[in-house]
Amino acid sequence: MTESRLTAETRSAALRALAASTEEGAELDILVIGGGVTGAGIALDAAARGLRTAVVEAQDWSAGTSSRSSKLVHGGLRYLQMLDFKLVHEALTERDLLLTRIAPHLVRPIPFLYPLRHRLWERAFIGAGIALYDSLASLKRGKRSVPWHRHLGRKELARVFPDLSEKAAIGAIEYWDATVDDSRYVLTTVRTAQAQGAIAASRTEVTELTKNSAGAVDGAIIRDLETGESITVKARAVISSTGVWTEEAQALAGEPGGLRVLASKGIHIVVPRERISGQDGLILQTEKSVLFVIPWSRYWVIGTTDTPWAEDLTNPTPTAADVEYVLERVNAVLKHPLSEGDVVGTWAGLRPLLQPGTKEGTSSAKVSREHTVASPVPGLTVIAGGKFTTYRVMAKDAVDFALGDGARSIPSTTAGIPLLGAEGFDGARADIAATIERFGWSDQLVDHLLHRYGAEVTQIAALCDADPTLAVPLAEAPAYLRAEIAYAATQEGALHLEDVLLRRTRIQYEYENEGVASLDEIAAIMAPLLGWSTGRMLEETSSYRERAAAEQDARLSPDDASAAKARSRAVSVVDALRSDEKATG
Repeated sequence: MTESRLTAETRSAALRALAASTEEGAELDILVIGGGVTGAGIALDAAARGLRTAVVEAQDWSAGTSSRSSKLVHGGLRYLQMLDFKLVHEALTERDLLLTRIAPHLVRPIPFLYPLRHRLWERAFIGAGIALYDSLASLKRGKRSVPWHRHLGRKELARVFPDLSEKAAIGAIEYWDATVDDSRYVLTTVRTAQAQGAIAASRTEVTELTKNSAGAVDGAIIRDLETGESITVKARAVISSTGVWTEEAQALAGEPGGLRVLASKGIHIVVPRERISGQDGLILQTEKSVLFVIPWSRYWVIGTTDTPWAEDLTNPTPTAADVEYVLERVNAVLKHPLSEGDVVGTWAGLRPLLQPGTKEGTSSAKVSREHTVASPVPGLTVIAGGKFTTYRVMAKDAVDFALGDGARSIPSTTAGIPLLGAEGFDGARADIAATIERFGWSDQLVDHLLHRYGAEVTQIAALCDADPTLAVPLAEAPAYLRAEIAYAATQEGALHLEDVLLRRTRIQYEYENEGVASLDEIAAIMAPLLGWSTGRMLEETSSYRERAAAEQDARLSPDDASAAKARSRAVSVVDALRSDEKATG
């Protein structure tokens, strides 16, 4: 095991190691492109097999789809309608594995209500489907990770979810799935991969895939986006896991083959917990998508939509029409309708939808209903599709495919590898009992910390014990301790303010105005830890405020084109900093 911390220093060391891969005997076995959940999973899978592995990400870890999901780990009830029992069983097996062994701190069971409108046939039909869902989860050995489903009558439904309109249901079926802090899950997987020996570098863009004399991909040219410097990397195999950027990544090889992917936008809104009286989540069928109403900490997450997106892939945004659609659909079942004024925050993510067939020139492919692994050119493996829940299976398939027959001698071991913070999670509260008592932390705060860090909460406690000023909440985002910001900068690879507000925490959409009120305090904590000058602090805060204003303007726009135009007015923080350096240099 090696160092799990992600810092500016470990990133620099990773870039040096990548540059050294051109030296004799230092070539990588696997270079992974893409730092979402699947890319992180591939890096962990490959490194755990003993392969010399590196993973690079053009933005921050999980900055794409993997930080903008519905935050669910589930088996996929809708696949039962397609009679795809094998796929549902696979997803439920993975769900239970994450809940019990791999990440019990980051993945938590949650009950959902499926409202019923008809007394007899619907209860029998839907009940049979959910009973099958539960049965497929019980095919594995051992104790169940979630309770069995149960039927609720009108009276019990009113007790469990008082704000559900009496016109919306005559009863319900309660079943269980799980929620996940998606961005933290990806970050923790990257850190676990690094602890297994993987080289990891964010803000590192692949600009070209190189080839040997036989025409096979043998590495890449990457650019450090923080400095603009380019590095040549050599690898025996390159695996692309770039989601909606799949076709762009394939094009770097200069070949016509590959997978076809379209982007579909899904949006979510966030409203305060007190605005809806209910204990369980809801699953609702709409004419366009499945709508979830998910209880999470101090608020509700409501979504999603499913619409084509043809604008900038980096910055998908909700529109006024999107928010209105979600509000209309959820208000149809609520006693006390929500208004736009109740919406504290929003986000939009893009699903990479695989299209039938592959481009001409693709030599081979392994296809499932959920994901596809293909090789458009020798030396390059591409994986696309799938969902968060089955990322580990996808990672295994991608590495197996890249290794070919060699995979038999070094099979995947990730089913038995807990993520950082999982081991010791059960005793973590007792481990920090003295710190809890010293600072008078509430049960709610302790639960928040355990859910985010697991056994690593001892590191948060150590920061607070060493500097008591870190043991208090942020003034303008009191759900988070000041120590969590310090931890993000010193342990979790946060390089910019947006990395903290968007992904290390959820401040951006948990607090009004994108969390701008907390900026100065967060910047003041990060600055000495990352060596920022006063000018750098001002640039970081100014860039985030510009981003926040653009996001809010986009949300008020009537359609995707105008929303994308509004969002484009904000320059990325990396581009802003490099432009400023050139101007002052």
